[in-house]
This record gives sequence, structure tokens and C-alpha cells, in this order.
Amino acid sequence: MRRFLPVLLCVAAASACDQTPTGPPATMVNLATVQSGPQLQAETLEGAIARQPRKASLYARRAMFRLDAGQIAPALTDINQALRLDDAPGEFYFIKARALRTQNRLDATLAAAAEASKRGFSSPELNLLVGETHLAARHYQAALDHLDRALQQEPELAAALFYKGLAHAALADTAQALDYLRASLSRDPRQPEILHQLAFLSNANRRPAAAAVYAARGLRLVPSYGALWYDYGRQHELQNRPDSAVSAYARAVQLDTTLYRADYRLGLAAFKQRKYADALSHLQRALRRASSLPAARQMVAESFEALGRPTEAIVQYRLLVAENPGNKHWTYRAWKAGERARQLRGDTLRRPVRQAIEPLPERPLPKLR
Repeated sequence: MRRFLPVLLCVAAASACDQTPTGPPATMVNLATVQSGPQLQAETLEGAIARQPRKASLYARRAMFRLDAGQIAPALTDINQALRLDDAPGEFYFIKARALRTQNRLDATLAAAAEASKRGFSSPELNLLVGETHLAARHYQAALDHLDRALQQEPELAAALFYKGLAHAALADTAQALDYLRASLSRDPRQPEILHQLAFLSNANRRPAAAAVYAARGLRLVPSYGALWYDYGRQHELQNRPDSAVSAYARAVQLDTTLYRADYRLGLAAFKQRKYADALSHLQRALRRASSLPAARQMVAESFEALGRPTEAIVQYRLLVAENPGNKHWTYRAWKAGERARQLRGDTLRRPVRQAIEPLPERPLPKLR
């Protein structure tokens, strides 16, 4: 079974805080075994390379083994050496493109892949790599074109169908997205990442009952996959079961601390319950990974104020002013927090009259639901 490549993509149909994860796990495997096999294979080439240091294919083979073992920098060193010795084989450029994609160097990946194609290398894997890289770069039509080419070469390629589903989701074509994701699942039914995306997209389109089926199926396969716990929590939230949702979000964060969406939802729930210290913990962690989460900075500022920490609230209000130029509401809130901070410091120094004039507040924003 092919492992799906990493992808970073916003699903257009989802809310601003709902984005796909950066990298899926494959099936439940012994990672030590997966890494030791390719690593040992790479080590067996040491003697051959010492005897034939000018043979480019030996470096290329070791580069592939090192890639499979997760040794990206040594793999790049090997493939670059192979290309210095012989830059004719298109396959060498494909190996280099794979290594560059692992480092998330999108433009360099596409350039290496183009060189591979120019030198006559053609395979479903090359078109899949190029399609997925365009998808990560949000070049959706180019992604679809290359994924179609991969499917022409190998019609049952589950990964190509999967990425086509993500591309259509980003283009807000939900029906097509679900069709391609389901087609991918039919060809690779034990891939939890497909189930996660189906659950995620179902939740984003307010279909929690369908999401629950996909999430539960995925968790039976990989109980430790945090993204599926997030999906499970979201369907509970959409069905007005807040306690179950919070429990699932907490499990998601415990399993994967990079899941800022789960932190955001936990922070939002804590803020609604006026548990401001808990809200701060989750919201600040979420904002470190995604600065545009809906109302997150506002809740952080108001939590600082509620906890009697106006100086820290000022910093957040000033960021809101910078993010929303001309918004008098945030200017006013920053001023009020400053007044509160001066009172707590016992600042009795007379300020200039011009600074002492209180700005008129704009109509306050709607309350968070």
C-alpha cells in the first residue's frame, strides 16, 4: 500500500479554524522495522560505493533507501552526487523531487520533477507527486490535471483519488469531493487518513451523523490518531453534546499537541463557561499555530482582563487594532485596558488632557455564542 504524501490544505467548505492536518499516519506498523530495513539496505551499499566511487546508480540506490528510512539530508547528498556523476537519468531527478517534497520545498520539488519528465521519466508516482505538490501550493487546477494523468496510468490509484477529493473540497465542490474520497476509501479501506477527511468534510457541511460513522470506523483502525478524535468531538458538538465533545477534543490534544483546532474548541468551551485560565491555555497554544482563528485573540484579551491582567490584555487589543485598522471598538478596548492597568499600578501622575479624553466606543461586537 502506498503511503499518502503530506499535504497542507485549507478546505474551503470548512470554517476558518477547520483545516486538514499536515501529515497522515499510514496503517498500524512497526516503525522500527520499517526504518531498519531501508537503513540496513543503505549500509550494504557502503562497500560497493567504496569500490566504485564513480558509479552514479549506487548513490541513487542508497538515496532511495535513505529516503525510505527517513534520512532526508543524507539522501539529498547521495542523489546530488549521483547527478554530478550522471545527470541524464530522469529517475535521479524524481528521487531528488521526493526528497525535496519531504522538506516542503514546493518550488524546488516541481523543478526537479519537471527535469525528470524532460529526461523521459514517466510514472504514476511522478504525476502523483506533482499533483500533490501543486495541491499543497494551492494550485488546484494544476493539481487536478496531474492527478488525472496519474489515474490514466493507474486507474485504481487510491492516493490520486484522495488528493482529487481534497482539491475539489478546496474548490467548494463538496459533492465531487465526497465522491472521490469515497472512491479512494473503496480502494484502500484501511487508510485512516481517508476516513478522517470524510469525517472532517461531513462535519464542515453540517452532516454530523455521517461524520460519526467515518470517525468511529477510523478509530477502530487507529485508536491513537488524534485527528479522528477531533472529528469525533466535532460531531458531538454539532449534535449539542458539549461534554462528549470536550472529552474527545481533550483526547485529541493529548494524542497530538499540534492539533490547534482541538485546542481552539477547548478554549472556546472554557471561555463560554468563564473558565478563563483554561481558555487562555488552549487559545494561546492554538494561536501560535494559526493566527486567524475566529475571535480567538478577542477571547484571549478578554480572558486576561477577567483574570485581572490588563497589561497583557493591552498587548492583545493592540494586535487586534493592528489586524483591524480603523476599528474604533478595539481602540477603545485597548484604552480601557490601559486605564485599568494604570489604576492597578497606582499611577497618580497627571496625564496630558489630550490623552485623558476617552475615545467614543463603537457599537460592541456580537456576543460569542
